[in-house]
Amino acid sequence: MRNRPTRLRDIASIGVERMGDLADGAQAALLRLENLDVDIPPCQAAIERTQAAAQSDPDNSYLPFIGQHRLRRVAAAHVAATTGVPYDETQCVIAPGGLAGILNVLLATVDVGDEVVVTDPTYAGILNRIRLAGGAPKFVPFEFDSGGRWTLDQRALRAAVGPKTRAMLLMSPSMPSGGVLSEADWQLASELCCHHDMLMIVDAAMERLLFDGRSVCHPAGFPGMRDRTITIGSASKELRMIGWRVGWIVGPASLIPDIAAVSIANCVAPVGIAQDAVATALEDSRHSIAAYAGALQRRRDLLLEELRGLPVGVPGGGWSLLLRVSDFGIDGAQMSTRLLDVGIAATAMNGWGQMHGAQYIRFVYSNEPVERLRGVGDKVRRALAA
Repeated sequence: MRNRPTRLRDIASIGVERMGDLADGAQAALLRLENLDVDIPPCQAAIERTQAAAQSDPDNSYLPFIGQHRLRRVAAAHVAATTGVPYDETQCVIAPGGLAGILNVLLATVDVGDEVVVTDPTYAGILNRIRLAGGAPKFVPFEFDSGGRWTLDQRALRAAVGPKTRAMLLMSPSMPSGGVLSEADWQLASELCCHHDMLMIVDAAMERLLFDGRSVCHPAGFPGMRDRTITIGSASKELRMIGWRVGWIVGPASLIPDIAAVSIANCVAPVGIAQDAVATALEDSRHSIAAYAGALQRRRDLLLEELRGLPVGVPGGGWSLLLRVSDFGIDGAQMSTRLLDVGIAATAMNGWGQMHGAQYIRFVYSNEPVERLRGVGDKVRRALAA
């Protein structure tokens, strides 16, 4: 039998697929907190545009290979409005999902052996993509204190940059923690990128899903960052269009030809019948995103109340929060098994970081309404006491 390819040596299961299969096959109905799905539908105009596109010959096409013109214009304008940096259609490539966009960017910018700075913990799917591209994740601790406040270790961020470091790949709110990077965090990261001639790759999948009056902070507008920042957005989280599989890559004109070449070689083209609907939803989101973030915050607030007194990191945004079960002498995998016994499907964090991952269990609150989240605290405490 042939040896397994070296590029797969450190590629691991993300765990979500296993929990999803277990929950789907369970005889009893479970509270579904294991997967980043959402029960709040996309905007109606986007659904109607998708239905029309399914019968439209221009939408049933490979062309343009790097994305339809309207979506590229809308996505570039969206990133320009968010960052304060001017972008146009020529600086945008459409991808079949945000994570596909991240892989394409890594393949276009990271060489074998290059290091990519990430937070610890970080979604295992992102770590897998860094490794598939031949890179090596360089972890910077992102931890919560006794009050639940997530804090990036700035001293460790400085120390993480070495002669092999090619890029930073950061996300705020972060997945899985929901922790939000401060302006000072972004400022330091930007200064390091400029000083060491590194790229900044921003996973912007949830950047507007912010709570408690927070506003978006994006590094592209910091001094010296315009020509070294690549922003990758997604329809899945902010637009609630998971099944459409559309993302966008916006960045400096000098990098777009390589990103486009990789995108065409890897995926050929994004989903034709989905793209104009995403453009419609992205335009609509300027007016609807605040109400959507408010609905998510109400779910977060209820979970925090239910879990009061337990070691929980308080999300500043996003779809999920973490409970540190290592305080009780168990790891996330053990807690996940115990939670199934009390009717909750939740994903362990093994492999989602270097030092920070296995000690957590993740609760996703995007796919269950407030009414169904009531009583979670009692179930979690029963599982901890098992």
